Amino acid sequence: MDTAPPSAPAAAPTDRHRRRVATAAALASAVEWYDYFVFGIAAALVLGDLYFPAASPSAGVLAAFATFAVGFLARPVGGVIAGHLGDRRGRKPMLVLALTLMGVATAGIGLLPTYETIGIAAPVLLVLLRILQGLAVGAQWGGAMLMATEYAPEGRRGLYGSLVQLGVPIGVVTANTVFLAAGALTGDAAFAGWAWRVPFLVGFLVLGLAWYIHTRVEETPEFRAAELALAAQEKERPRSPLRTVLRHQLGTVLLAGGSFAVNTATFYIVVTGVLDYATRELAMERSAVLTVSLCVSLTQLALIPAAAALSDRVGRLRVYAFGAAGLLVWAVPMFLLIDTASLLWLAAGTFVASCFLSIMYGPQAALFAELFSAETRYTGASLGYQIAAVLGGGLAPFLMVLLLEATGTSMSVAAYIMVLAVVALLSIKVLASRAAGADRR
Repeated sequence: MDTAPPSAPAAAPTDRHRRRVATAAALASAVEWYDYFVFGIAAALVLGDLYFPAASPSAGVLAAFATFAVGFLARPVGGVIAGHLGDRRGRKPMLVLALTLMGVATAGIGLLPTYETIGIAAPVLLVLLRILQGLAVGAQWGGAMLMATEYAPEGRRGLYGSLVQLGVPIGVVTANTVFLAAGALTGDAAFAGWAWRVPFLVGFLVLGLAWYIHTRVEETPEFRAAELALAAQEKERPRSPLRTVLRHQLGTVLLAGGSFAVNTATFYIVVTGVLDYATRELAMERSAVLTVSLCVSLTQLALIPAAAALSDRVGRLRVYAFGAAGLLVWAVPMFLLIDTASLLWLAAGTFVASCFLSIMYGPQAALFAELFSAETRYTGASLGYQIAAVLGGGLAPFLMVLLLEATGTSMSVAAYIMVLAVVALLSIKVLASRAAGADRR
């Protein structure tokens, strides 16, 4: 960790250096999310049988998705720890630490013996490694997002922030591609036996990227500029970014989380929950559903930066609110299309949902960064994001299975999305009112 004394503000970064940092931040996000998503796909396909074999098929999937959700419960902890240190010691050290932790945890899952081999220790160790993944991704998002947005040139913070957001669809595409390849090259028996481990072992490659960022990327200009003021404050009295945020900006954190929960919940329902539902309940072919998920995620590579660039022109909240309203309207039609068990209609339903997700996700990094000052930005933005991840994403696939089992209809899942969309729109309205009031002052 960089604990060197604060230095004078550095000269303005060159365009070449901005591009290098943005590329490194985008790659960090992509590999981190890849590592995180391979667990979700494996939970839907194989982990229930391998690590919770005594359960029924539905209960096994529930147990695997519960383990999936544990990672989300750890994400705010990772965000708080990294936010506290990142606001005091710098963005870069926390990003490097997060990448290292994720690489080790993901590769560890790929090497983990099954229940048949070591008994109850297998699911226990699986949960512990999933917790480490959660801590890592909770720490990573804030670091990568701030590396990109705090290096962004004037008027392009939304676009630069969206490069980090692209890590999500890149991670989904890569994870799905690797799983598809593993299944196609080995067959069902070998896939369940050992080939599912290959996507996890790719986690070792993350360590190389962590080393590159550690040796080739400099700390952000905004943090360096704030460092002298922070040092002066530290001499007068010890400062806790977390305490500052909780005391003065807790409402903003909760509003940020409330605005984003529908996005992360719908995303994990589409990427993970629908994969289980389509293959287990609708008897659709695994490789076909994975291919649809891969193709839909590819469209986000264009839509996310387009939405972010638009937010640089017309405003973050306006674009963000349009995406949330779209999810509210589309929740029921999406599941009506999925329930046809037609691959074409499944693709159409999830594609439109993906468009609205991208419209929200593109400007979200810059929006959250702009809600907080440089001194508390890592902590505040990370907390808002990770609270939404717990309330939305972590529980979404688990709740989807429970709702389907309890009601027997996918309309209950659509209703869950609609409730979160209403919460998002109300949160966005309050944030917009606060922004308008601040402008008048």
